[in-house]
Amino acid sequence: MFADRNEAANKLAQALSVYRDRNPLILAIPRGAVPMAKVIAERLHGEMDVVLVRKLRAPGNPEFAIGSVDETGWVYLTEYAQQSGADKTYIGREVAAQLETIRQRRAQYTPMHPPIDPLGRIVIVIDDGLATGSTMIAALHALRAREPAELICAVPVAPPETIEKLHGMADRIVCLSSPEVFYAVGRFYNNFPQVSDEEVITCLASSSRPTMD
Repeated sequence: MFADRNEAANKLAQALSVYRDRNPLILAIPRGAVPMAKVIAERLHGEMDVVLVRKLRAPGNPEFAIGSVDETGWVYLTEYAQQSGADKTYIGREVAAQLETIRQRRAQYTPMHPPIDPLGRIVIVIDDGLATGSTMIAALHALRAREPAELICAVPVAPPETIEKLHGMADRIVCLSSPEVFYAVGRFYNNFPQVSDEEVITCLASSSRPTMD
């Protein structure tokens, strides 16, 4: 159990201490991971930004992920997507809806600058926990295509089968806890409030960024 996201972030920063003072780029999957990424970036003396991906929701069950989509439009579908009742027409509509949300969030979160380029950087992708891992898979896929020097996935908690799915997608996976019995990420935190868009914007605005010429 973690007291809250701040405690989880500090423990992750300790586990990632080998990257301290190597100017790592800490990328958060919004929204819950954004305050964590700010803590980790400060502890490691790096930069932070967001990587925008969205889960694809099952028909009639929006909390259940059947896949994900990244900012480029690349789609990942789980092996059980069709069994959930998601046909090609439904998936097309859901992908379009989630891409529109991504566009809105990019405009809202980083209106004054483009995303920080991960090319040649040590890139650490943060989430506050993984269940199916769909959004992390999309994030790692999008970032791998942009040629970071090293790509790391770092999370406080995830089930073993999800960690197994990520092997080969990142150069290193850091997971503090991988319990066999796993219901939901929030069950592993004593305090797990929703993170608002306003908090995300504040974190990004107050983070250190490269100087623009």
